Amino acid sequence: MTEPTPIEQSVAQQIAPPNPPTEITSLERVSLPRISIQFCTQCKWMLRAAYFAQELLSTFGTDLGEVALVPKTGGVFTVTIWYSGAGCEGENGVTTQETILWDRKRDGGFPEVKALKSLVRNVIAPERDLGHTDRALKKNKEEEDKKKQESTDEKKDCEDCK
Repeated sequence: MTEPTPIEQSVAQQIAPPNPPTEITSLERVSLPRISIQFCTQCKWMLRAAYFAQELLSTFGTDLGEVALVPKTGGVFTVTIWYSGAGCEGENGVTTQETILWDRKRDGGFPEVKALKSLVRNVIAPERDLGHTDRALKKNKEEEDKKKQESTDEKKDCEDCK
């Protein structure tokens, strides 16, 4: 056996970090928000999950630290976000908050992309304007409010007639 050449030693030093990294799970310290999309492989929801991930990354870019696709079974489709909460300091500094943004079983089906973007925005940058997405959501909300108002007006008319 021969000793490594100076070039081989230099390459080995560049590859191996000088100090081994301390073991910290990815959820212990979150500097940028991390999103996971759990999807059912049996239901073949991978393309839907990948589409949502693409849309979130396109909209929020480097404001997100990660969007992970997590394959599961059993009809699961859940979007979860981990972020450093403002004013949420634990014994070792900032703690990580976990919020389930969307659960197919809890929320009834799949989110619209606009709604999911709005949910993410409300957590990571509430003051941020989503442009046409916000306008579309506002228009939908106004239409829903108008329908609710019309239905309550109809009920009032019926009660007055009695």
